[in-house]
Amino acid sequence: MEKWQADVLVIGGGTAGFGAAVAAGRAGLDVILTESSAKVGGVMAFCPGMPWGAAYPIDRSIGGLMEELARRLFTMHPPAAEKRPCALENFGPEIQYDHDLATVTMFEMLEEAGVHVHLNTTALTPVMQGNNITAVEVSDRHGPHIVEAGIVIDCSGDGDISAKAGVPFTVGDAQGNVMGVTLSFQMINADWERVFAENDPYFSRRAAKGIAEGRLHGDLAQLYLMKGFHLNTVFCNSVVIRDVNGTDARSVANATQEGRRRCMQLATFLRKDVPGFEDARMAYLGPTVGVRETRKLEGLYRVTGADLAAATKFPDGIVCCDNPIDDVMRGEVMTHDAIVGSGAYYTIPFRSLVPKRIENLMFAGRIISADPVAFASVRGMPQCMAMGQAAGTAAAFALKVQTPVQNIETDKLVIALQRQGVNGIGGQPL
Repeated sequence: MEKWQADVLVIGGGTAGFGAAVAAGRAGLDVILTESSAKVGGVMAFCPGMPWGAAYPIDRSIGGLMEELARRLFTMHPPAAEKRPCALENFGPEIQYDHDLATVTMFEMLEEAGVHVHLNTTALTPVMQGNNITAVEVSDRHGPHIVEAGIVIDCSGDGDISAKAGVPFTVGDAQGNVMGVTLSFQMINADWERVFAENDPYFSRRAAKGIAEGRLHGDLAQLYLMKGFHLNTVFCNSVVIRDVNGTDARSVANATQEGRRRCMQLATFLRKDVPGFEDARMAYLGPTVGVRETRKLEGLYRVTGADLAAATKFPDGIVCCDNPIDDVMRGEVMTHDAIVGSGAYYTIPFRSLVPKRIENLMFAGRIISADPVAFASVRGMPQCMAMGQAAGTAAAFALKVQTPVQNIETDKLVIALQRQGVNGIGGQPL
């Protein structure tokens, strides 16, 4: 097998992997980023048009790479993003953006940081020596390769390499139920003024009629329709499929095909039954379902719903959040209940990104160590990007003094993140 070498291997090019790779590259490390799909961005690629929510806890920026990326888009001519209030209950402001220009900008930032990006490359197996991952076997269209790296940061979303390395994990809630997967699309050439004219934010009345007549799936009792970035585009994030094993390729493929059927059904319903959609057409149908929840890895600390409800600000907190409990149909209904009171927020501890035993591994994104309630809040894309930024920065600390990641001096890490513009951590107000 061809051998690749780097200081840091980042697995997964979603928002967490992007944050980890850019931060590590800017710290002067030689970084390889592997991404199994054809582009970076994660949910941006699977759900084109998905807004970045949770970037503004109590209406203030979390800062860091998230703020930098947004600012680059805000200042384009014409602007490629804008801050907007969220139409959903208990969510703060969000960033709506042109997803193609956002992806291009992310590639540019990776390039500027000197990151070696390998697309269509899947991480297969860790090579272990005691409590260390000495290398990871990967595969692309040319065949298998082996990547030797001093630090591995798993941002894959499913945590395959971490699990294979022996990190314990849980799946779903106490009964093993995981959040539903979603296939999204946009409706182009809709009339915003008429579409959003009624005082019914989830289009519940019209959805009930469609379900009663057998023209909509029963899980579409609430329609999640939001104004897209471009005028008269509507982002449709409504089609949720339950009981899907997101780590099983066949299960995901079957769910995607079922999702296509439901999306076509919904698009037809919108054109016929919702004023303002008469001349609209479907576009940007996601290439596959977006998976919200699979493994949650066991870290040095498992952040809990009680921690969040108490607005806990951990000494090793690396990002702020006030997201509601956005639990997408683990049970029968979709919830987005407030987790903290008005004007309050919590932080996510770095220890939740660090395993107990493997000495050169960290993980970031939706595989962090969290209970089901906490997970339903911490999983926002901006928070995932900040988690990655913390892990990439921590990698430089560990490699500089050749220490296990469990021994990183988190007070110094927090100071470093503050210097990178991360807000509301280390005892500083947001």
